[in-house]
Amino acid sequence: MELIGSTRTSTYARPKTSHFLPAISTMASSYRNTQLAPAFNPSANMWRTNSYYKSTTVPSLSPIQHDTFDLVRARTALYPSNRTALTARYTPDDWYKSNHIHYRESESSRKSAERLRKDTIRLIQDKEQLTRRTQESTSKNIADRLNDIVFWKSELTHEIDNMVTEIAALSEAKRRLERALAETEGPVQVSRECLFHREKRMSIDLVHDDVEKALIKEVEVVKSCQEKMRRLLDRAIAQLASNRAAQHELEKDMSDKVTAQRIDDKCHHLRNTSDGISYYRGIDRLDHSVSLPDSWSKFTDDNILLSQSQRAASHKLRDEMEILLNATSSEMWNQFNSVNVAFTTRVSETADAKNSLHAHLAKTLQEIFQTEMLVESLQKAIRDKEWPLKVAQTRLEERTRRPNVELCRDNPYHRLVNEVREIEDTIHKLQERLMEAEATLQTLVKTKITLEHDLSIKANSLFLDQEKCMSMRKSFPSMPRLVGYT
Repeated sequence: MELIGSTRTSTYARPKTSHFLPAISTMASSYRNTQLAPAFNPSANMWRTNSYYKSTTVPSLSPIQHDTFDLVRARTALYPSNRTALTARYTPDDWYKSNHIHYRESESSRKSAERLRKDTIRLIQDKEQLTRRTQESTSKNIADRLNDIVFWKSELTHEIDNMVTEIAALSEAKRRLERALAETEGPVQVSRECLFHREKRMSIDLVHDDVEKALIKEVEVVKSCQEKMRRLLDRAIAQLASNRAAQHELEKDMSDKVTAQRIDDKCHHLRNTSDGISYYRGIDRLDHSVSLPDSWSKFTDDNILLSQSQRAASHKLRDEMEILLNATSSEMWNQFNSVNVAFTTRVSETADAKNSLHAHLAKTLQEIFQTEMLVESLQKAIRDKEWPLKVAQTRLEERTRRPNVELCRDNPYHRLVNEVREIEDTIHKLQERLMEAEATLQTLVKTKITLEHDLSIKANSLFLDQEKCMSMRKSFPSMPRLVGYT
């Protein structure tokens, strides 16, 4: 119990509680009477008033007291009328003995009281020192606890900072992976467009060439890279969730420790003169604890170890993401270059074929022109033979009109017949040669048409490969964009 006040004239206030002990009264009725009142017989005081005498048991008497007691009884028996005066008197020895008894009892009481007072003062001092030492020890324990809290707070702060940094790094790596994945949509779309455009090739040029094989492989490569990126992106999302969960546990633990530090710091600075202190009866019998010092430190240590393991997994995942981005970008670029090389080779081959077709077409056109000139020459030659034939036949017809014996089979007749036959044979051969020339001309024309159609096919293929596909492939993302950098 703490009393408020410092001087003798100060008034002290007692705490208002129903359990405070009542004050010790200083009235005479509160002291025990250790002096035995003399009594001669149990019924001697029956006629006295209760306000002066009290009945008591007769203690054992000494021999002198027994003689005195017998004398009094005799006198009482002899003088019944003076009973009151005789029973109120004692002998001088009784008086001295009574005084000595009182002295001894007083001295014994004083010594006992002095011994009790000294023992009580010593007990008060010992208990005061014990209370002070216990309070100091408790304060020291609270200070040690505060040091432990501060230590684990620093560990938690360091780990939270590291986790925040790791979450930021993993988030940035995840964004890079997402950008790289988005960049792959362009190349795969270009490859598909190239395949669709090359389906517009015509006739013989619609071949499954190296370009088409390279384009199909490019689509497969990009699709494979996209699948790898998506799987790694799902792992990154899950790892970010684990990192944030670990960070949440650390921050929750940190918040609890901040609250515990504030409470323990307040308790550490509480003094006997502090405000706000009060009685809380039975609080020492209640135990709201949910942990022990070992489990308390192990809880925070487990949180830190979990965070460290998640950070290690996150760092490993970031390394995998970096390796995957570099590998996929290199793979896609290598295939892109392979397709471009195949396109270049195919365009060169098509251009060479087109140039050869142009040359053959030019020669065919020249031959067609010459064959047409030959046909015209043959037709003219045939026409030119008509007049000599007419002349020879006219001569023979006219000579048939010779009279009588003049119708002679002479040399002119034989010569005219041979001439007609020669001219007819010549015309027949010229007509055959004309037919051959016309057939050859027809073949040349067909060849020209074929060459022109093939030229149009080659021109279409060149347009598709060189103008359509190669121009689209110029939009292929660069290496920094394929690894997620903008």
